[in-house]
Amino acid sequence: MIMIDQSKRLREPLRWTRAGRAAVLAAAACAVLAAGALGVYAVTSGAPARADCVQVTFASTLGGAKLQGCGQRARVICASGYEFKSIADSLRQACRHAGFPFRGP
Repeated sequence: MIMIDQSKRLREPLRWTRAGRAAVLAAAACAVLAAGALGVYAVTSGAPARADCVQVTFASTLGGAKLQGCGQRARVICASGYEFKSIADSLRQACRHAGFPFRGP
């Protein structure tokens, strides 16, 4: 295949056309709008945090485990803190944060 004027094309820098600039500008504007919409969605979605929830993550035999509860379930977890001797410090702190009395070791 014969490359006519190949060396000339390689020597000269690419030139932006008006349509090329408009396309890049439109793509950048779409990306900025999409990022803004995603940010608004991330801030406004999800359930609000409850103040009466207890959540403790701890090491277990098969990896990480989670002990969690809200409301009455959290009150029961904090009242039976003596059953969770290995995570007593973390559970005590979570119960204090939720406003429940901790009964444990």
